[in-house]
Amino acid sequence: MSGQLWSTNAVGGYMWSPNLSRKLRTALQPMVRYRQFCDAKEAFGLGIGQIFNWNIYSDVATAGGALVENQVMPETNFTITQNSLTITEYGNSVPFTKKLDDLSEHPVTEIIHKVLKNDARKVLDTAAYNQFNLTPIRIQSTSSTSYTLTTNGTVAGTASTALYTSHVKAIADYMAEANIPAFDGVNYLSVFRPTALRNMKNNLEGIHQYTPEGWHVIMNGEKGRYEGVRFIEQTNIASQGWANTDRGFFFGSDTVCEAFAIPEEIRGKIPTDYGRSRGIAWYSELGFGIAHTEIPGTRILCWDSVA
Repeated sequence: MSGQLWSTNAVGGYMWSPNLSRKLRTALQPMVRYRQFCDAKEAFGLGIGQIFNWNIYSDVATAGGALVENQVMPETNFTITQNSLTITEYGNSVPFTKKLDDLSEHPVTEIIHKVLKNDARKVLDTAAYNQFNLTPIRIQSTSSTSYTLTTNGTVAGTASTALYTSHVKAIADYMAEANIPAFDGVNYLSVFRPTALRNMKNNLEGIHQYTPEGWHVIMNGEKGRYEGVRFIEQTNIASQGWANTDRGFFFGSDTVCEAFAIPEEIRGKIPTDYGRSRGIAWYSELGFGIAHTEIPGTRILCWDSVA
């Protein structure tokens, strides 16, 4: 069997050693970053079907205005479109033997629970990120003060610089003028890898620092705020390896929908081979879908580059 075995040190035997520290140590894993900004939709429970749809309502076709006393009330309409996502199975498992569980000094099931939870966080965060990355609005820096913006889902060229405060100011203005709703009612959000935010973090050391009485809810990975944009670091998604910058996102509210029939959960395998073969898995039935891809109306902007 493939899994954890007592007879092989690297997959189980090392769980017992006279000189091994009894303190549990596992690879350090980050919490979710992108998934915390998804909107959970009402696709709860079994029997809801594989495809989940939601409506998108446009503005009115003709704006209202001032009326003359004897003028007939004007009439207009709006359009309704639909987006959808597919609910998918996600999961992973670690089988182990009864002998390993019996003889190991370390709590086998507890360790497996922990590593599986870390795996689930990364897998589901990646699924959410993939939907963020479907936004049609792409931004490519052309200097330390300017950028090129496209709305067809294709970045214009190679980014020439890292992210600077001048870019953030211009992007915040663009989002406000595009009537993108603020994520928390006041601020927009941005998610980047740590090195891609280095210039911003240097500036955040001296400006717009948080105060305990001013901020009660800080997002996972949040580092600070500038020009009405709250900045979050993530390391779940690997670096693109570009020379000058890395992919990141600016966004308001109503970003990505998450619908689930079965939220992620830990499951135990029914023992086989007379109880000698065991296992633990994480499992879920859910899906992610970008909420808006229409122009205008898209709520996510991608800081991007062709290389």
